[in-house]
Amino acid sequence: MPLRAPRGFIREDDSRVSQIGHPAPPWLVNYADLMTEMVAFFVILYALGAALNKDVISAKQSVQEMMDNQGIEGNIEITKDGMRITMQESGKTDEALPFFESGKADLTPRMVSILDQLSPKLKDLALKKHELIIEGHTDNVPVRGGAYRSNWELSSARATVVLKYLVEKTDFPPNMIGALGYGEHRPEAPNDSEESKRKNRRVVFFVKNPQIQTFNPKGSEP
Repeated sequence: MPLRAPRGFIREDDSRVSQIGHPAPPWLVNYADLMTEMVAFFVILYALGAALNKDVISAKQSVQEMMDNQGIEGNIEITKDGMRITMQESGKTDEALPFFESGKADLTPRMVSILDQLSPKLKDLALKKHELIIEGHTDNVPVRGGAYRSNWELSSARATVVLKYLVEKTDFPPNMIGALGYGEHRPEAPNDSEESKRKNRRVVFFVKNPQIQTFNPKGSEP
């Protein structure tokens, strides 16, 4: 005698329930195939992601070691979109050395040294289809005089100067690099002290994960 099904459940002798030794209902076959294909799809994605992240993780370790040796404050973060290398002017040394001349986009000797050490690691990723975006950020002190009328212009100019140095001095692939300026509008600290302002005067190197190319049998653009 079949057990009485609780409210909301199907009785075990219902025709929709597959008994032992009986064929499964037609919908279950298609559902099982779909689940198998989805598992295979995600396994492939995981394998591709692991292969791509291997190079990024290796680069992160090298860059972190360089930042530690140079006393550069900041952080390196790996996300699903890529790797963000944030370098802040406030340092671990007794004297905080700036990346740029005050109110200007001229590189200081310290920044030139950093770029020379950073470039080979970023270039290796660029050759593996990782695009590099350079972000310029400033504190909230208004620009007075000089060649720039706002922190937006100043941060954009600084990011562009870094870009030009990498392309012209280190042979960075020009088709794999870009520059953005955010001014004071994405602060990491409240700008209420000189130390906080130095943290906001930063350069970010965003290494984007390469896009997975889809197969196009017609050979046309997607």
